[in-house]
Amino acid sequence: MTEYSVEWHRVNEDSEPRYVISVAARMLGIQSHTLRYYERIGIIEPSRSRGNIRLYSESDIAYVRQLKKLMDDLGVNLAGVEIILRMAKSMDNMQRRIEALETDIKQLRGEAS
Repeated sequence: MTEYSVEWHRVNEDSEPRYVISVAARMLGIQSHTLRYYERIGIIEPSRSRGNIRLYSESDIAYVRQLKKLMDDLGVNLAGVEIILRMAKSMDNMQRRIEALETDIKQLRGEAS
């Protein structure tokens, strides 16, 4: 069995909204209504232009690709994907907190980073 890693999309240089829904859907190989459904149930939250047009970033696209991989390749249903992605986000937050605490401990001990 192939290993799959779940990478929570992070805010970075790829978070600039740039793709309208039709382009994003075509990039992902899905229908626009599927992206609207994912938004409606809270899986993804695209940015909006001043004219209220949905705009998707590279991070959004990567996130939906990960979602599709879980569903298509591993057979996980949408409810399971939501749980997996929520857990991945929580783990990512915990890892960042652990790293911050380790840095604090080093500083308190007078160790150089």
